[in-house]
Amino acid sequence: MSRPATSSTSTAASARQLWTRARGAALVLALVLIGGLVLATVRSSDSHGALDPRSADPNGSRAVAELLKARGVTITLATTLDEATTATADDATLLVTTPDLLTETQQSTLRTAVRGSVGRTVLVGAGHPSLSVLAPGVTSATSVPVENRAPSCDLAAATRAGSVDLGGERYRTAPGTTADSCYPADGLPSLVRLPGPDATDTVLLGSPDILRNGRLDQLGNASLALQLLGSRPHLVWYLPSLTDASATADDTTGNFLALIPSGWLWGTLQLAIAALLAAIWRGRRLGPLVTERLPVALRASEATEGRARLYRKTNARDRAASVLRTATRTRIAPLLGVPVQDAHSSERLLPALSARLPETTADPRNLLFGPAPADDATLIRLADQLDALEREVRTS
Repeated sequence: MSRPATSSTSTAASARQLWTRARGAALVLALVLIGGLVLATVRSSDSHGALDPRSADPNGSRAVAELLKARGVTITLATTLDEATTATADDATLLVTTPDLLTETQQSTLRTAVRGSVGRTVLVGAGHPSLSVLAPGVTSATSVPVENRAPSCDLAAATRAGSVDLGGERYRTAPGTTADSCYPADGLPSLVRLPGPDATDTVLLGSPDILRNGRLDQLGNASLALQLLGSRPHLVWYLPSLTDASATADDTTGNFLALIPSGWLWGTLQLAIAALLAAIWRGRRLGPLVTERLPVALRASEATEGRARLYRKTNARDRAASVLRTATRTRIAPLLGVPVQDAHSSERLLPALSARLPETTADPRNLLFGPAPADDATLIRLADQLDALEREVRTS
């Protein structure tokens, strides 16, 4: 006769256990998200002063604005898309300080408004999010640090200015595109001029450093900035803002993700991979469980009660019943003359038990080798019956 199979012990984790295991990773994720939001808020609030023609801070552009006014150029400051498109004219230059901040709808609206109605459009730091709409035929490459770079082109404004502080975005033009490519970095230009119909053109400036107060007096920065922005009598200085109604009317999901710097997104991915590897490392099983001595002495009653509570918490009645039956078989086997190593064999133990207790009322097979109890009451009854059987064997 083979030993009856018992069902496996329930090991399903409760909601509290799942939360205990996951709260560390959840805390790290929450800190990353909060940090990203704080950084995005700080960056968005700081962007009002950066490249602002009213700001005298090192990152502001008041110096170049005053120089342009001294040359007779009138400046109109626009913080919304409506203001920028309304102020455009044939004799104007439109400067967009952060074109990547514009939504796709804003970019399309701006492209339609300035096509044929603006003499020159200058896009500062335009990258992949805005190039496809505002400068078709041009793609961005990996950005580079801002350094002193030579013009290396025939564009008059660049040759007159000479070396300037440029870098940031680099650009690739599609084959067959007519363009002036200047100030190369590792073979790709950081300033590109795209001629348009009649006397119009679009200028892509890889970085805004030549417009900042802190760098305007270095090298040929001031000369290049004045030539790019002062070629027309009127300049529309457009500072895109998140508070613009035309921005909030578009899909906000993309805007939120665009606020988070790419470094934070990559950092979050790296942290997620690290957390996964740490979970695998901490949850590894290198071999079977081994017994070891406890560092303190525990009373047998405390250990029994603690184990019983664990069994009850996981509804492990099958495991509890198996432990009770195994202990009973181990104790009564020597009393029946059965070797301990054969105590758990029904073919050896049950015949000896029947010979010792031929008139027992309980079913020995069901008691010692039966199925798992269906509920707690049945488990308690099984424990009582096993105790009674053991007493009967000892007294017979």
